[in-house]
Amino acid sequence: MAIIGGAASPDSPNGSPPAALPGLEQPLLHAALPQPRNKEPDHDHDHEAQRSPEAEDGATFVRTCFNGLNGLSGVGLLSIPYALSEGGWLSLALLLVVAAVCCYTGLLLQRCMSTSPPARSYPDIGALAFGRGGRLAASAFLYAELYLVAIGFLILEGDNLDKLFPGTSLSLGDLCVVSGKPLFVVLVALAILPTTWLRSLAVLAYVSASGVVASVVVVLCVLWVAVVDGVGFQGKGRMLNVAGLPTALGLYTFCYCGHAIFPTLCDSMKEKKKFSRVLTICFAACTLNYGSMAILGYLMYGDDVQSQVTLNLPEGKISSKLAIYTTLINPFSKYALMVSPLAMAVEERLGNNKRSVNILVRTLLVISTVVVALTVPFFGHLMALVGSLLSVMASMLLPCIFYLKIFGAARCGRAEVVLIAAIIVLGSLVAATGTYASLKKIVHEF
Repeated sequence: MAIIGGAASPDSPNGSPPAALPGLEQPLLHAALPQPRNKEPDHDHDHEAQRSPEAEDGATFVRTCFNGLNGLSGVGLLSIPYALSEGGWLSLALLLVVAAVCCYTGLLLQRCMSTSPPARSYPDIGALAFGRGGRLAASAFLYAELYLVAIGFLILEGDNLDKLFPGTSLSLGDLCVVSGKPLFVVLVALAILPTTWLRSLAVLAYVSASGVVASVVVVLCVLWVAVVDGVGFQGKGRMLNVAGLPTALGLYTFCYCGHAIFPTLCDSMKEKKKFSRVLTICFAACTLNYGSMAILGYLMYGDDVQSQVTLNLPEGKISSKLAIYTTLINPFSKYALMVSPLAMAVEERLGNNKRSVNILVRTLLVISTVVVALTVPFFGHLMALVGSLLSVMASMLLPCIFYLKIFGAARCGRAEVVLIAAIIVLGSLVAATGTYASLKKIVHEF
């Protein structure tokens, strides 16, 4: 549905993979990249809804790289210094491990897409592995992840606008006075609302180069604040904070939670055999950007760095304002993209394509995110929860489980089975400890 919705593909009636699937004779670590498959006509409305605007002709390699970079470069960039402060300097090694693992599981998804019948979305892959139950499980985790990320966007906007315009308030007659972060969350939601009414993914498609440039600009602005504006690099930090490692791992994982769109990006390419190169470039570039921001923020503010590094920047400086304004662009651009798959799922469930019903569904969805954002206004803890629970499932566990089910352990080499088992164990530990730590901190804030 839309980007990650369940496209129609034949579900295995008993949840088992077909007896013989072309191209499955070799495991991923030993096989050549799958050849581009011929597209088959598909008249399923849901499938058409999730195809990229360029699906007919195919996206170029460069275009797909920009799309992938934009998908991975999100609001996690702001929380990465906070993640480093939670885990300590040595936890930077975990950032590299998480990046490598998520890149590898992205390759597993690509391999799963080369099966017959072809899988063109994440839920399709779940259906190929476990039938209807696999589709439902994949959809549930992905929709929940996108919903919480949309909530995080509102919290992010509210925090930063309140920093730009402190003391702003709005009087609603004799009823009440709304001020500070709650006011900006509501105003941002009202501004974003019309964009959610657009059903065309051609209009809501990837921000691409502008989103990538915005991420780089934010890092450069933070560097300018440190070097030119006189903040300097006074933060010493800790080498290792074992108690904060679960939170750090959750936030690191959240930075690489682009797996929901990987099948769509792969399906949109002219030369699908080059998608592995796209993943390598995207993960390498994003890791460089994330690592730079983490080191800069932690060197500048040490353990005093906030859940969004922009909240630490000095007020009144042009570089600080530019960083915050640039930060505000991505949520405005991506909010509708995040909620669109969930909205389309609800609309198709209702079986009503009337324009008025679509607008009502999307408006109620936005209202619900506003309510949650006002109730749980803890950006860092929320993102850690999303990363620990949902992103770990979508980015680490499910790709490994689906891959083993579709291909079978017997077809995989021993080294590959050991590697996948290690990823499953690592992901399970991150999910369990990170979710507990995040929920504990959220409850403590209340």
